[in-house]
Formats: sequence, C-alpha cells, structure tokens
Amino acid sequence: MSHAAAPAHGHAHAPVLKMGVPIPNGKLGMWLFLGTEIMFFTAFIGTYIVLRLGSKGWPTDPADTHISIYAGAINTFVLITSSVFVVLAHEAVHNGKFKLATNWMIATTALAFVFLGIKSYEYYGKISHDILPGHVAESPRQALDKLARELDDASGVLPLQSELNRLENEIAATQAEKALESLKKDREAIQGKLKELDPILADYRKLKEKAKYGAATNVEAAKLVHDIAPDLKALQEKYPQFNAVHEPHPIKWGNTFASIYFLMTGFHAAHVIIGMIMFAIVIVLGTANKLGAQHAVMVENFGLYWHFVDLVWIFLFPLIYIV
Repeated sequence: MSHAAAPAHGHAHAPVLKMGVPIPNGKLGMWLFLGTEIMFFTAFIGTYIVLRLGSKGWPTDPADTHISIYAGAINTFVLITSSVFVVLAHEAVHNGKFKLATNWMIATTALAFVFLGIKSYEYYGKISHDILPGHVAESPRQALDKLARELDDASGVLPLQSELNRLENEIAATQAEKALESLKKDREAIQGKLKELDPILADYRKLKEKAKYGAATNVEAAKLVHDIAPDLKALQEKYPQFNAVHEPHPIKWGNTFASIYFLMTGFHAAHVIIGMIMFAIVIVLGTANKLGAQHAVMVENFGLYWHFVDLVWIFLFPLIYIV
C-alpha cells in the first residue's frame, strides 16, 4: 500500500512578503508630494491671516480692491465640477472605457481653461486700476504724488526736456562744425515736438501743480483727492493721451493686499497649469489609442493632485473674497 508523500516543510509555498505600505509606489509618492504642497500653502494662508488680523483698516470694499465675489464663486463651481469629471475619468479607466475616460479628461481640461480665463479677467481688473505690489498709494498724499508722476509720464514732456538739455550741453561743448550742425538740427526737432505739446501744457501743468502743492495737511490732501477727480476727467476728455492716468484713490494696506492676492492666487494658478499638463498626457495617450489599464494608477494620481488644487481654492475663496 502506497501513501502519497507529504510535502516537505521546506518546499511549502510561503506568502510573498512585500516591504512598505500596501499601495503602489507612485501613489505613495503623490501623497508625499501633496504633503509638502499642503505645508507650502499652509504657510501662505497662515501668513495672510496674521497680516490681515494685524493690519487695522484692511481693505475689504470691492470698490477698493476690485475683487469680484461672483467671479470667484463661478470659479469655485468650475473647479468642483472639474473634480467630479476627473473622478468619472478614473472610473472609466477602471472599467476599461478608455475613450470615455479621454473625453472626461478633455472636459476637465476645458473647465481648467475656463477657470484661468475668469482669473485672467480678475487680474485685468487689478492691473487696469494699478492695484499691483508697490504701485498702490496708501495715503491721500501718496495718491496725489502718484497722480503728478503719472501726469508727467502721460504728457511726454519730461523725456523731451531731458533730451533737449542733453543736446544743449553737447552743443556748448562741441567745436567741430559738422557735429555742431547736426546737433543743432536735432535740437530744432526736439523744440518742434515741444511746441506741438504747447496746447496741453497749460491744462496739464495746472492740474499737476494742484496735485503736487495743493494740500499741506493730510486733511487737505484727503479733500483734494476727492475734488481733483472731475478735473482729471475733464483733462482726459480733452486730451486722450492722459487716459492712462489713474484716478487718485488711496487704499490703506493696499500694497500688502496686492502682494498677498497675487502671490496666493498666482501660485494656485500655476498649480492649475501643472494639472492641465498632467491631463494633456492622458489626453494624448487616449487620442493615440494607447491609454490602457496600466495607466489606472497614473490617472488616479493626477486626480489626487487635481482634488488638492480644488481643495486649496475652497480655502482661498472665502478667505480672500468673502471674509
């Protein structure tokens, strides 16, 4: 009678051991990367909160900051919707529907373009009103000084006068007859250009002198900022070259506000662009019929990144636009 030999203990199939956490390395790497990103934006948001709470009179009026709550709300809805689309794309890959996954990625990317388009519109509003770091007048006196500088720049007089002074000095120091004749012709040309500006000089200089020397105290400067606006508008209607001059409007803590606004929203927009590049990789693979089950982890990682981008905006929107 024969008996089947029992397998030797040493030949039994032992379970394969795997070191590390039970998730793909790529997914672990993405979570570690997102951890650093969380610390990155936490530093920005924490700094903003400290500066805001410590700055009495922080600008909150949309008439001052030119922040559009409606634009921010629409962008919030756009990002949340895009996060739903990226989840649907991952589900489609998991189910082997790679063409559908590509279409969902295209839809997600389209919404990312919408987000950046609305953000560009908001940036245009800030730039057109010169609400930029280092450009904002934070007191009535600074607003009037800024008006005087912008009037000079718009008139075009100062560069011509500077060039005329340079030519006069060269003419006085030149002995060569040919060079002297050329310099005198250049001087005549500059003098002709200045003569063309004569009609605007009286009105321009009158407004500039009023802005520069029309107020001796802060109270007088604040009143003049209000009173001088109609004069500037009249000058702009008469001479279009002054349309680029901004109406004097002091914003307390305006430069700090502008710095924080562009820093936080700018870095977030950069992350949106990075996400769009990720989606472009999936779209290229999908349109080339190369997207497969082996890309499921990649699509999931890209989705995780996009959810992070969405989450950051959910914090930025109430902090910057509503509070």
